[in-house]
Amino acid sequence: MDRAPIRSYCCLGRNPMLTLPFEKTVEPFGKINYRQEPDGSLWVRAYILMERAIEGAQTGIALDGSGTMISWFGGRRKGEPNRVSPFAQKMCAYLAQKLDGRGSTTAIYWATGEDGKTIEEIGTLSADEAENYLFKGPQVYGGYTHLLPALRYFIDHADKKKWGFYVLITDGRLDDLEAVKAYSILLAKSIAVGDRAPLKLIIIGMGGDIDQKQLEELDNLDTGVGIDLWDHKIAENMHQLAEIFTEMVDGSVIIAAQGRILDPSGNVVKDYRDTGVPALMEFTLPAGQTGFVLEIEKNQVTQRILS
Repeated sequence: MDRAPIRSYCCLGRNPMLTLPFEKTVEPFGKINYRQEPDGSLWVRAYILMERAIEGAQTGIALDGSGTMISWFGGRRKGEPNRVSPFAQKMCAYLAQKLDGRGSTTAIYWATGEDGKTIEEIGTLSADEAENYLFKGPQVYGGYTHLLPALRYFIDHADKKKWGFYVLITDGRLDDLEAVKAYSILLAKSIAVGDRAPLKLIIIGMGGDIDQKQLEELDNLDTGVGIDLWDHKIAENMHQLAEIFTEMVDGSVIIAAQGRILDPSGNVVKDYRDTGVPALMEFTLPAGQTGFVLEIEKNQVTQRILS
């Protein structure tokens, strides 16, 4: 079944910004935002899916350690498979190898302890160590699911002058969403005034009990300063780990020397032949158009947005 577009109502007085479901994007796109304007035109923001190494970046991975995760870690019954560890091994190794300036990634369990606010440190793992590490779950599973302590842990241990990229994995509903949003806004304001380097926070939901509405609220959080901190993914829908980089790109990254954006009728919407094709593109399609064509050199990619 197709997923409904994700809505963001941060812009009052105008139509909401929507996110095209990932399974409807075509290569090389990783994410597409769009908004139907009052005049019928279609505003589009398109992200090219790519890995982007950032010099000196610091990374971390946080695994939900609340009580509902027991079966995920294979601890409910004898012989039950550990479904978290293989995913965590790959993700942790990927961060260490592809992004972290140290060549290693800090790993923790969060939402542990009776109140669900305790952090259990796993350690800092290299790519090789992560690939062979058994993520077997925390010593004490939590009674609640509080995300804020995990976020604070990474921020408190981070170098403010270096990029931060943190992946947080959960299977359920957050008990402190409003506190996380409030803290995130403070972080964004700190970044906006230059008190700290940029951050990207990726929350990944696993299983059928996740509260996707909460994840979407974080993804579409309006920080008030134009800083987009959060992105969310659904583990079952991820085709490749590079998808965590979707919102890391910006207009300064050039992917091709020249190219154009065309409407389906072949009319030029945006011309990049003099500037180069950026990894993040924004443009407006005329009223009545339902998609666009990315032309790079002799290749064309057609992306449909509206059905």
